Amino acid sequence: MGDWVIRLIEQSGYLGVGFLMFLETVFPPIPSEVIMSVAGIAAAKGQLNLWGVIAAGTTGAMLGNVVWYLSARALGIIRLKPIIDRYGRWITMDWDEVQRAERWFRHNGTFFVFLGRMLPTVRSLVSVPAGLLKMRFKTFFIASTLGTAGWTSALAYGGYKLREHFDQVDEWLGPISNAILVTLVLGYLWRVIRYRATN
Repeated sequence: MGDWVIRLIEQSGYLGVGFLMFLETVFPPIPSEVIMSVAGIAAAKGQLNLWGVIAAGTTGAMLGNVVWYLSARALGIIRLKPIIDRYGRWITMDWDEVQRAERWFRHNGTFFVFLGRMLPTVRSLVSVPAGLLKMRFKTFFIASTLGTAGWTSALAYGGYKLREHFDQVDEWLGPISNAILVTLVLGYLWRVIRYRATN
């Protein structure tokens, strides 16, 4: 998979970086850790400019973020009410919790979106609650852009510094991504069990 990313970036340059990051955000076939690290290596070799790599990666990811946001906003939280009422046990939320989450998001949504963009696994999901709860697009866009730029910058710079050893980036971020995923799964299972016990 890494070889395919390398070839596409070598052949398409910044456009390839942006395209791959768009795909990774909309339907994550390739982790951004690989894409941006490879692009950082290309910048270290003089094939691309580091700032151009960061800009292309951020732009591609933001296009994907906006697609998810607009899709979720078009759906709207109200349309989910029948689903939540019927499958609340497995969603682990009832309508009262949704309304509490909506109130919480009004006060903390900006920070949630900004921070979420820099967390592996979580970063691809942040747009959905922002869209469903109708966060202002301008606020969403600014917070998402800042967080996404921070994430792509860190990965590109890591690849730039490590050059051919971009696999070392994955050695650090891989366990973190797995830990976050395991935490999310365990949290979900705990809520299912608790939901059954209290409802």
